[in-house]
Amino acid sequence: MPPVLFLLMLLGALCGHGLAISREEKRRLKNQVVEMFDHAYQNYMDHAYPADELMPLTCRGRVRGLEPSRGDIDDALGKFSLTLIDSLDTLVLLNKTTEFEAAVRRVLSDVRLDNDIVVSVFETNIRVLGGLLGGHSMAVMLRDGGQHMQWYQDELLHMAKDMGLRLLPAFNTSSGLPYPRVNLKYGVRGPETRTGTETETCTACAGTIILEFAALSRFTGDPVFEAHARRALDFLWEKRQRNSNLVGTTINIHSGEWVRRDSGVGAGIDSYYEYLLKAYVLLGDDQFLQRFNIHYASIMKYISQPPLLLDVHIHKPLLPARTWMDSLLAFFPGLQVLKGDIRPAIETHEMLYQVTKKHNFLPEVTCHYIRCTKMIYKATGDPYYLEAGRTILDNLNRFARVPCGFAAMKDVRTGSHEDRMDSFFLAEMFKYLFLLFAEADDLPFDIEDYVFTTEAHLLPLSLSMAPHSSAILSNRTTILQPEEELDDSNFDWTCPNTRLLFPDPAFPRNLREPIRSVVDKSCPRPAPYRLPGMGRPPLRAQDFMANNPEHLELLRRMGVSLIHLKDGRVQLVQHATQAVSAVAAEDGVRFMQEMMELSSQQQKEQLPPRAIQIVSHPFFGRVVLTAGPAQFGTDLSKSSTGVRGFVTVAEPYTGCTEITNAEYVQGHIALLQRGQCMFAEKARNIQKAGAIGGIVIDDNEGSSSDTAPLFQMAGDGRNTDDVTLPLLFLFHKEGNILLEALKEYREVEVLLSDKARDRGVTLDSHAVSLCTLLELFSVLHFCLLIRLIRELRSTLELDETVPEEVTPSQEEVSPAGEDTSPADLTQPKEDSERREEPEGDVDSSSQSVDELLADWREDLEAFKQMEKDEL
Repeated sequence: MPPVLFLLMLLGALCGHGLAISREEKRRLKNQVVEMFDHAYQNYMDHAYPADELMPLTCRGRVRGLEPSRGDIDDALGKFSLTLIDSLDTLVLLNKTTEFEAAVRRVLSDVRLDNDIVVSVFETNIRVLGGLLGGHSMAVMLRDGGQHMQWYQDELLHMAKDMGLRLLPAFNTSSGLPYPRVNLKYGVRGPETRTGTETETCTACAGTIILEFAALSRFTGDPVFEAHARRALDFLWEKRQRNSNLVGTTINIHSGEWVRRDSGVGAGIDSYYEYLLKAYVLLGDDQFLQRFNIHYASIMKYISQPPLLLDVHIHKPLLPARTWMDSLLAFFPGLQVLKGDIRPAIETHEMLYQVTKKHNFLPEVTCHYIRCTKMIYKATGDPYYLEAGRTILDNLNRFARVPCGFAAMKDVRTGSHEDRMDSFFLAEMFKYLFLLFAEADDLPFDIEDYVFTTEAHLLPLSLSMAPHSSAILSNRTTILQPEEELDDSNFDWTCPNTRLLFPDPAFPRNLREPIRSVVDKSCPRPAPYRLPGMGRPPLRAQDFMANNPEHLELLRRMGVSLIHLKDGRVQLVQHATQAVSAVAAEDGVRFMQEMMELSSQQQKEQLPPRAIQIVSHPFFGRVVLTAGPAQFGTDLSKSSTGVRGFVTVAEPYTGCTEITNAEYVQGHIALLQRGQCMFAEKARNIQKAGAIGGIVIDDNEGSSSDTAPLFQMAGDGRNTDDVTLPLLFLFHKEGNILLEALKEYREVEVLLSDKARDRGVTLDSHAVSLCTLLELFSVLHFCLLIRLIRELRSTLELDETVPEEVTPSQEEVSPAGEDTSPADLTQPKEDSERREEPEGDVDSSSQSVDELLADWREDLEAFKQMEKDEL
């Protein structure tokens, strides 16, 4: 089959209308992606390797067992240097051949796979086995090129087979569906190895094996891996609901009964559909495409409600299972592009973009959205999606970048961070961002010759021609029954030429425009047109009564169903296709929005988390900690600026008696330890001492917002109107980050707010234009230049066109608490306040230009060294 337009991921987008980006700008953005990858990869190697992942806030590796358990998330960690293996083929794609060769040597010399540790079969397959196979594919490609990796003798492939053999025991079930976990050293041996006791697995976990296992079989000539993966897929296909042709989310691995009968394209199912279609592309087996098309027809019939994709019940597919979407389904528009169904892909992508417009990132994961953006750009050529890529680069640098890498966003509402940098951030994010902006001559190979796995690892299409045993064909393979067959016209047996799909370049924009206000209800929406005398005014949420027959009839006409729950509550769900008309469906949407707003107003006690942002040197706002609010004191959500100040430890640390170091607490934000008295009492004591805010740190060592839910600090039963300062709560782990910073830098300034402020450095328009002309200098280097110009002008009387001052914008985070000049940004606060007077009667204006230049060069070199050491 011909090569296909494939894969790739890019996060969310801007609301621009798609102005063209020049080739030079694309090159700049491509280079910026490489710099960002270097920042993440080098910090992992410097601070975390050989651990599995980097903890970017504390600048150390995450070693399983040494950190508080995060539950199932930790099943991806197997003490096998996960991030390094996951990054192998990304290094080659980014033209880092030397680094790739060094990384392969490290993997071969340092990584062990026989660890006595229980890991996720799904995660280990897509990350480790896929990473080894992708690395092997790249090593063979380079070796065959004759310039690099001439020493390579398929060592990564041998490791991949070793890992495959360690995963095989998980498939020893009567159904062929794998156990969700396996012990790398002992396999599945029951409770003694903490495996073999599970009875269920997710559909995606069992159905996302075929690409890696088939590739391993084709590379090694051993059919056993592909046979097991096909057997699992065959079983899932047989257990689909025959009327709806949908699969559930969770299945019993022994009986084949569906444990969770809700069906969608998001979490728990997502990559099962992806691997059916990509298995057809990689292996050329029409059966995979036939199954995918039958599933896809049902998805579009029952689940797809453009721009939404809502879960349904497999036995009653017209009944919604939930009325919200999870972010993992963001991959699906990209899969629709590969299928050739572009219109719904554009609509869903635009709706997801509206979410990123409000929060800078999608909740949960972001990599899936990156893929679909890149896919739609490849299909349409619309520069709107290049603008999306530029926005994502900016957001990653402004909101996720920290001195030791990129921190996961813990809460997109507050912009707070989690001490976590997943391995797929390097395996997927930078790979797809690079491909978005790269030209064909920037790539070391033709990506059309490869299939990208769900973890973005590269498997060569040439594997479809590799010899394989007929034993691979499972005896469980079934033929469609007559009632299940579809017309041949319903099957696309070839991949479309997307260049022929859009003769009108405005077509994608025409699809996006009606969806722009779907998420942000603050945008004006025109009222639906109503024929005269048709229908009655829509029912308002505040007027609705569940026991009113007339109201229930109005709900039915709007496609809204009322479900009585066992606990006495009622649940409202809407399915637009069940409304009597398009106008009624629109009324139903408005009614549901009003109900959600009304519900949130009735649950005001469920306040969202707050943010503590470290804004002083050397953090400059790039570290944000998730904090719990208090039910008393200043409401930070009503403050546009938050409360900003230097922190100091209160004495006594508990804050339960009168503060004895009031002279230090006054005008500062006090740090307190939880326990021994009520939170309100602590707040009153530090307020009496003159504090402008307080941070209570949990006394339970090891506690973390990663593993424990945030809570609100309650009052003491008395009237708390006298407490006028803000009080926030940090778990022990996050609080320790703040205490360690205070120990090392002594003066630490923080911002208490409802959400993190912009970490970027913003200059006025004149300064920005000058910085553009002086591309050799970064923003801070340019500030040093402005300092020099000021001093030169005082002696040489320069022309007035030289900018007088470069001042931070209102939202800029400066290292000092006051309005800090650019010169002050280059030195500690105490140095900036201590101005040395000239000796004797020598005036500073008598200094020569050469002396000033020498001083400036010395400052610049010192700043470069400081930047290298600290950032």
